[in-house]
Amino acid sequence: MSKIIGVIGAGTMGSGIAQVAAQCGHSVYLMDANIEQLERAKNGVSTSLEKLVEKGKFTVEQKSSIESNIHYVGQLEGLSTCQLIIEAIVEKMEVKHSVFFSLEKIVSDDCILASNTSSLSIASIGSSLTKADRVIGIHFFNPATIMPLVEIIPAVQTSEATINEAVSLIQSWGKTVVLCKDTPGFIVNRVARPFYGEALRIYEEGLADFATIDWAMTHFGGFKMGPFTLMDYIGNDVNYAVTESVFQAFYYDPRFKPSFTQKRHSEAGFYGRKTGRGFYQYAEGTETIEATKDEIIGKIIFERILVMLINEAADAVFMQVASVKDVDLAMTKGVNYPKGLLAWADELGLDWVLDKLNELFDEYGEDRYRPNALLKRMVKKGDKFYS
Repeated sequence: MSKIIGVIGAGTMGSGIAQVAAQCGHSVYLMDANIEQLERAKNGVSTSLEKLVEKGKFTVEQKSSIESNIHYVGQLEGLSTCQLIIEAIVEKMEVKHSVFFSLEKIVSDDCILASNTSSLSIASIGSSLTKADRVIGIHFFNPATIMPLVEIIPAVQTSEATINEAVSLIQSWGKTVVLCKDTPGFIVNRVARPFYGEALRIYEEGLADFATIDWAMTHFGGFKMGPFTLMDYIGNDVNYAVTESVFQAFYYDPRFKPSFTQKRHSEAGFYGRKTGRGFYQYAEGTETIEATKDEIIGKIIFERILVMLINEAADAVFMQVASVKDVDLAMTKGVNYPKGLLAWADELGLDWVLDKLNELFDEYGEDRYRPNALLKRMVKKGDKFYS
């Protein structure tokens, strides 16, 4: 029996989640207080499905059926019959508290209440509920209709029944599910921070420009986008806000220290593609910046960013945020990394990774570069992440 699904927030992410659930045969109630936004969401879903019809994924009849599964409502009361509700609204804790507090008065006692937050505490969100054992994080990646990964994050209050039901349901939607601890940034937004942060640091040191750093990561690492191209795609305002949130939530650990370069770009309104200018300029007729394709410099850049990523992935395992398998799955399925970072570490040799990190730590003397204890222990024992 298909469940009745509610989604709060008809933005890009909310409407994408609603479409995914509707494609799987669920009756979906998409709620937004902004009626114009609901209309935009309706048109967006229709356009998305039309493209899938053109590609032969759905028939015209199936498109019509999926569209009829989605009901657009302007008030929370319209979600009263839902059995699972996923909130996908602004990343402000006070707003989420208010929504969840109001929701609990409307829905049944066994309705699961989930948040699509990318970095906020699920336990804190659940604190606004009387029956907090039904709160859980269900974090999709953008675009939700395409990206296979979903992070599921139980809070300390979450019951086993809620976890099992959420995992089973999201897997039935054809998604790759990873379970992770309720810590800042979960898996992806925590482990990926050095991809941006170390690239920005390398630029600020004057080692290379944006284009050269991007070239190094795509040429040597096989990444689909370099860090600056990706930050422009995500939006510097969004990416910087996540970095600052993770930095503060980790009690200002220097590993997550934000960059003034990105802060100034964000303050200037240079958000990236959506504003026509970010680290690159996107206006028609703008001259393309060419990378300096120096193999020696490129390899130094790539190796430095890669070992920092591996160090962060190892820390996520060390602190039991997620398993080795789930960390690697999250990075390959959530942000399209060419390889799982821990499998990559095994391939390169953990002793090589540790040597590179020790070189950085010795050179800079900053905690940012401290090698993770798990890596040290594994090298000492001659262990690998995968046997």
